[in-house]
Amino acid sequence: MNQLEHQIESLLFIAGKPLSVRKLADMLHAKPSEITSAADALLERYKEEDKGIHIMHVDDNYQMATSPAQADLIETFIKSEQTGELTKPSLETLTIIAYRGPITKAELEQIRGVNCSLILRNLLIRGLIEAGFDRKLKITVYQVTLQFLEFLGVSTTRDLPEYEKLHNDVRLRELLAQDIKGAEQKAAPTVEENASEAVEETKEAEDEDDDDDEEEDDEDDK
Repeated sequence: MNQLEHQIESLLFIAGKPLSVRKLADMLHAKPSEITSAADALLERYKEEDKGIHIMHVDDNYQMATSPAQADLIETFIKSEQTGELTKPSLETLTIIAYRGPITKAELEQIRGVNCSLILRNLLIRGLIEAGFDRKLKITVYQVTLQFLEFLGVSTTRDLPEYEKLHNDVRLRELLAQDIKGAEQKAAPTVEENASEAVEETKEAEDEDDDDDEEEDDEDDK
């Protein structure tokens, strides 16, 4: 498997949706003919090795999907994902999307401070959020679905409690406006740095106590 095939495989895996030859060519700086050749070779390789994942080719699009032979297993898994209770991280993520959506994955992760890929997938499966494409930003954005609003008994996200206050929260806007590099430079000291500072402060305090004791002893001698 050559480098281009490896790259296409990785992109199809992480995308979770069809990717066109043109998009793959733009992302990988390759000719469309090279993409088609590599993607077809990847498709045949998956077919020959009889994997649990296979590559689909429809029109000008390629997509990675689960094998039809595992359909029953996948259906059982999806049902369990749809019916189980939402975890606290999932509820937090859903709340942020409801109040700040449409929101990008990067913005969401900047607010929560953790990777949200699996949580987003779970919420998409449950039909609580949907993914759209912002043509201006040229990036995927997430927002809650009508099903979510129907479940809560509201007509629009603006009917959510304290929507305007939380949607326009100044601290969140400042956080999302920060440049990632700048945010890293302004990051809080690490645990090791804090511990080092604490040790230094303790040492200084002990030195001061020792000096005070010596002064008291000198006074007693007099």
